[in-house]
Amino acid sequence: MADDKVSLPSGMGGLIRYSEEGQSKNEIKPGVVILFIVLILVFELILHNYGKGLLG
Repeated sequence: MADDKVSLPSGMGGLIRYSEEGQSKNEIKPGVVILFIVLILVFELILHNYGKGLLG
């Protein structure tokens, strides 16, 4: 009798929705990341050009 049962597929079909798992408390805006990268590049250029004079 147990062999007569029909197995139906699940409703979601095995798909995971990651947006429902939660949001991070530490989010950084893209503009802040780009500004940080530009500041690092400017700092590197200053050290490259004036580093010997500044650091001895």
